[in-house]
Amino acid sequence: MQNVIKGARYLKQGFNLINQPGIRRFAYLPILINTLLFSFAIWFGFSHFGGWLEALMPNWLPAWLESILTWIIWPLFVLLLIIIVFFTFSVIANVLAAPFNGILAEMVEKKLTGDTPPEMPWAKMLKDTPKMLFNELRKIAYLLMWLLPLLIFSWIPGLNLIAPILWFMFTSWTLALDYHDYPMGNHQLDFRQQRAVLRKNRSLALGFGSATMVATMIPIVNFLVIPAAVAGATALYLENFKNAE
Repeated sequence: MQNVIKGARYLKQGFNLINQPGIRRFAYLPILINTLLFSFAIWFGFSHFGGWLEALMPNWLPAWLESILTWIIWPLFVLLLIIIVFFTFSVIANVLAAPFNGILAEMVEKKLTGDTPPEMPWAKMLKDTPKMLFNELRKIAYLLMWLLPLLIFSWIPGLNLIAPILWFMFTSWTLALDYHDYPMGNHQLDFRQQRAVLRKNRSLALGFGSATMVATMIPIVNFLVIPAAVAGATALYLENFKNAE
């Protein structure tokens, strides 16, 4: 339990780190890009939805019925839009931030080890973008590999009573793997090696992953979770795993 709490505290450290000079731009630029994309999509949806709705209405509908349907559908559209933004913002942000996260982890490491952070290495970021995107797809594949057994387990009477605990632990473990990929990837560890390193102190990793999962459920805070988790995972790796490899 002590290690679980210790692991959770690294996420808090990550929130502090992303506001440090030389690190902020890598943390907030992907969030800005993602926010602009979502803002454009929301503006486009709102500005055109009225026309789409009018085009879908049959010509034979009386005006009073069309007015009632419009009054009902608009709130449903707004509610659907809110749900879509809430559940997809973090997913899309993860993909957009992937090219930045390796650099962010490197800058955090330089900050923690006392080195002077270099200028923004755009060329390196562009060079590593295909690799980062491939890593994201590989982590998604790992997630899907375990989803089906867990789904089946969740429907077995009796055993499904502990399914919520298993889902919580699995999600926490997955998030720990996800965000440690960046600092460990910078040290040339592949996905198999990363899992082996984290298994050496699974409770520490689960503590970090569970704190990250809880933070993703908090509105507004979840916008900053990705860079904070990358920074926190970097600190956790440097202080607990790097010298033990």
